[in-house]
Amino acid sequence: MRTVILARHAESRFSVTGTCNGDPASCEGLTDEGREQARALGRLLADDPLELCATTEFRRTQETADLALEGREVPRLVVPELNDIRFGSYEGALLTDYRRWAHAAAPDDACPGGGESRAEAAGRFARGFRVLLERNEDVVLAVAHALPIRYVLSALLEQDPAAIVEPVAYAEPSRFTAGQLERAVLRLARWSERPAWAA
Repeated sequence: MRTVILARHAESRFSVTGTCNGDPASCEGLTDEGREQARALGRLLADDPLELCATTEFRRTQETADLALEGREVPRLVVPELNDIRFGSYEGALLTDYRRWAHAAAPDDACPGGGESRAEAAGRFARGFRVLLERNEDVVLAVAHALPIRYVLSALLEQDPAAIVEPVAYAEPSRFTAGQLERAVLRLARWSERPAWAA
């Protein structure tokens, strides 16, 4: 891989209701606004010579990719390691309730009810991005979720994950070289092994 373009999925129905969804089996699709955002993403990518599109197992990422790449024959790859974080007992609950727990928890505290810690998720994300780095295609689009993208963006600013996560805009492309993604992945993998919240 030479270039990766990361984009968060477009607005989903769970986004509107503020509901936690880390289980792809119960995922919902995009809203009408989200479908427009996905088509707008496609226009922004019109001149990019995409050779591969990676998504997660979630319908919201796959639908975003379908609409953004409508009319283009771009091979697909599902990368489960880039799935959204598993919310445990907060699955289907309000995101505000999960965030209240998350802001007070240590990075290696597992989410109650069989969910992931942020450190576990970060290590998994690093493995998922490594899958992309090992691809032979030159230009790869990855449609994923806010948390893995934010972790990469922060790492490229020499910042480790924080307890409070800055938002990531829907369906907006961010372009990186393989070298940049490699540096971010290395930092994220190191943090996942010895996690501590950024000051």
